Amino acid sequence: MAVKKNADGTVDKRTKEGKAIAARMAKARAARAKSSTTTKKSTLKKTQSGKVDKRTKEGKAIAERMAKARKAKNSLANRLKRLFG
Repeated sequence: MAVKKNADGTVDKRTKEGKAIAARMAKARAARAKSSTTTKKSTLKKTQSGKVDKRTKEGKAIAERMAKARKAKNSLANRLKRLFG
C-alpha cells in the first residue's frame, strides 16, 4: 500500500494512512519525552583515581553487573558464536 505524498515529498497527513503514521509518531515522541524526563542522573561516588567506588550501593551493583557480563562473555554459546558467527 503506497502512502500518498505531498509535492514536497512529505507524507500527506489528510489521508487515512497519513493520519495513522502521524498518530504513531506522536505516540513515539511522547514516550521518548517521558522516558528522558524520568531517567535519574545519579552522580556516582568515585575514588581518588577516578574509578567508581565499589563500597557504595551503586558501585556494588555495577560490579555485580560487570562480573555477570564477564562470565557470560566466556559462555559456551558465546564461544560458538565467535567461532562460527
